[in-house]
Amino acid sequence: MHLRIMTMAALTAASLQLSAQTLEKNFKELSNGNPISASVFCADPTALDYNGRLYVYGSNDHQQFIKNNKKNGNGYGDIKSIVVFSTDDLVNWTFHGTIDTKKICSGWTSNPWYQGYGVSWAPSVVWRTKEDGTEEFFLYFCNSSHGVGVLKANSPVGPWKSPLSKLMIHRDTKGATPCSAVFDPGVVIDENGVGWITFGGLDPVDGGTDIQPKNARIAKLKPSMTAIDGSIVKIPAPYHFEANELNVIDGKFVFTYCSNWADRKDADWSAYKKEQGISLSKPDKCTMCYMVSDDPMNPDSWVYKGVYGKHPGFPSPNNHSHLHKFQGNYYYIYHWGPLMQKMKDGGAIDSSCDGYRSICVNKATVNEETQKITSVNLSMTGAAAIKNLDPYALQEAETTANSGGVMYEDYKNVETNTKVSTLGNDASQNMYVKMKTGAWTMVRNADFGEEGAKSFMLRVKGTGKMEIRFSKSSRDTKATIEFASADWKDYTIDVDPEAFKGKHSLYFVFDEADKVQFDAWQFSHEPAPNGIFPISTPAAEKPTALFDLNGHRLTSGTPYRGVVIEQYQDGNGKTRSRKRLSANTVH
Repeated sequence: MHLRIMTMAALTAASLQLSAQTLEKNFKELSNGNPISASVFCADPTALDYNGRLYVYGSNDHQQFIKNNKKNGNGYGDIKSIVVFSTDDLVNWTFHGTIDTKKICSGWTSNPWYQGYGVSWAPSVVWRTKEDGTEEFFLYFCNSSHGVGVLKANSPVGPWKSPLSKLMIHRDTKGATPCSAVFDPGVVIDENGVGWITFGGLDPVDGGTDIQPKNARIAKLKPSMTAIDGSIVKIPAPYHFEANELNVIDGKFVFTYCSNWADRKDADWSAYKKEQGISLSKPDKCTMCYMVSDDPMNPDSWVYKGVYGKHPGFPSPNNHSHLHKFQGNYYYIYHWGPLMQKMKDGGAIDSSCDGYRSICVNKATVNEETQKITSVNLSMTGAAAIKNLDPYALQEAETTANSGGVMYEDYKNVETNTKVSTLGNDASQNMYVKMKTGAWTMVRNADFGEEGAKSFMLRVKGTGKMEIRFSKSSRDTKATIEFASADWKDYTIDVDPEAFKGKHSLYFVFDEADKVQFDAWQFSHEPAPNGIFPISTPAAEKPTALFDLNGHRLTSGTPYRGVVIEQYQDGNGKTRSRKRLSANTVH
């Protein structure tokens, strides 16, 4: 008997282990906040905050990844869209899809060729409220090294339109050249409502040197925000290379940029320090530097302040960041390459892959009175949560802190009519996530409170079974829901309020999935309105018979999935009945 018990225990443990092994692997560590997406390669971040949410935009590296058949290096030439994410807690991120710049800018002139559309990299975004109370959002992007384009919308997720028939800044724009790369725009609206733009970079021009390339530009924008107002001037940024962004902090302009790869000569830096009257160390290669000015159109007013962001290191090929104040704190938003490397090491993508980046966020420290930015400590831990997630609010499936078995191409548009799409292109107001057997998503810090949840709603279509867990382990399964529908449908089950109390991570694990599309979920303090219970039956209760909703008895072995009427004896031996969801086959 002892041997039999031990054998059964071993078999049970093996079964649980096998179940855990069937789950798709995560390549973002479960305890980490970075990168913000476990499934989308993206880079060159910028951000705006609106109505309590931080919206982050970036170059769509994943588009190039797919174009390359998920192999080889990132050549950037097929990046023709921009990704959009948002968060209100800095750990759970909603993927809003992509802005199809190729489609939006399809009507641009191509004569001369450098004024037309080619690609979209390194966005910069701003928004304002006009005098009539309406809101306008502007998104600027670089068209390779040829110039800067602009899009316009009335919400942070569109729909976006092109207000111009060509690039806003190009090689024929007076003052834009000589500049080896008319790219990487950085835009800000100052305290007086005036728009400003910086751009430029790469090789030294116009007699420039490695330490003073003369390739950084700044200009004021007209009230339309779609044209240069007046002249374009140079910012004397030492070792300037790319990744321009602008902030206004306590009335001062803060220009951030990535330094170049040139060798740093001590004699050059000593001469520069003496000329500028500063005592800072020279910046390392490919670091994020910053300058401050109170008169941005006066080149002599710009003062170099040092490095505030290191190069992330292998496997990131370059550096690009955005400094943003959100909910009272500053954050350093940048790209890094560990997700790609983890996927390569785990055999999830081809070993030839290189240069596919991911957006990360770490907290920054800024003295607003002096504009001093303390060098940011880059880590995969990421930013701490600033609030809990509300499980009683409707949550979209594309809001995740982590996932397994889900990739960029698994996010799809619920609506096929792009006229109702909030982005006007690939993504709609209501996206869904394609889920396969073993795939899962996770959110952090779901706060159920002390009362606890009594029911759970799943919006889904397809056929499958989903477990709600507090970890990846099947031992932490707290509820199970089965579903079968060719159309979108809300399935609601009762859950144990004693289990769903306090704060937890939530894992939505799809044990079975056939053409499953996961759209949304929500818990409630109220019992399930349709009286459907989970599939599990308490051990003290003894089911005696099952019937379909028409009252026909279902015999053992009957293939049936959906709602059934269960007749059972409770713990006191009294016969009762209730509705619940059945498994594939009635037993």
